[in-house]
Amino acid sequence: MQKGSSFRAVTDSQQTASQQVAMLGGMGAAAIQVRDVSLNYKSAQKETHALDGFSLEVACGEPIAIIGPSGCGKTSLLNLIAGLRKATAGDVLVRGKPVTGPRKHTSLILQDYGLLPWKTVLDNAALGLLVQKVGRKEARAKALDALRVVGIADFAHAYPGELSGGMRQRLAMARAMALSTDVMLMDEPLSALDALTREELQNVLLDLWQREGYTQVLVTHSIEEAVLLGRRIVLMTPRPGKVQAIIENPHMGAQDYRQTTAFYEQCTQLRELLLGDGGAQ
Repeated sequence: MQKGSSFRAVTDSQQTASQQVAMLGGMGAAAIQVRDVSLNYKSAQKETHALDGFSLEVACGEPIAIIGPSGCGKTSLLNLIAGLRKATAGDVLVRGKPVTGPRKHTSLILQDYGLLPWKTVLDNAALGLLVQKVGRKEARAKALDALRVVGIADFAHAYPGELSGGMRQRLAMARAMALSTDVMLMDEPLSALDALTREELQNVLLDLWQREGYTQVLVTHSIEEAVLLGRRIVLMTPRPGKVQAIIENPHMGAQDYRQTTAFYEQCTQLRELLLGDGGAQ
């Protein structure tokens, strides 16, 4: 590793979950606590051991990125935090309460956007609020505000099929924001976009986190995306997944970070660590 870099990797054996949050200084108390979690699930052909003894804490308002080999349990971890799956062993808490099902202020953005093609942009943005039994008028007003924040309010009465990929992803972001989210979970939300659109929306995600201050957990296969959007970067082992290392990234969020030597060094050193563990893909 290059001398003088801010890069630091801490292995799971060196750092407990509670120590992870204690290191963060200005961040708040734990928003997400994953304690010694294992997850097994069965299909018709086999049983999959997705996670094994996985522990992690994320502070209130902290943005983290999770990266690791394909099939290592990253999406399964998000589903546990979102309340869409139940752990085989261990505990998952959000804001100090055990996760027993979907939570009102936890949002999950998926790769495929999850949009309903027969509903307008505005109605798609309001969908989560309507599911939560918010009145239609209030839901549409909040949804329109969220569309303004992500820059597509002019397309409120269009349909998803009339939008570009980048605009559909902005719509998915707006739907999540309309819920007054305090925990934002994202499963490779920009992976299907071209390079320039992806970079533009990475900047949008950074701006939204800085504006709203929610706790953010991003799953990605992109080294550059992880370094741009994660104050800490969690490297997972191959399946069954657990924490292999945690990389501190203190310059995340700095102005023009993408153009700095520190950013380049972080990307280079994260790539070296990933290649040492068989690569991120």
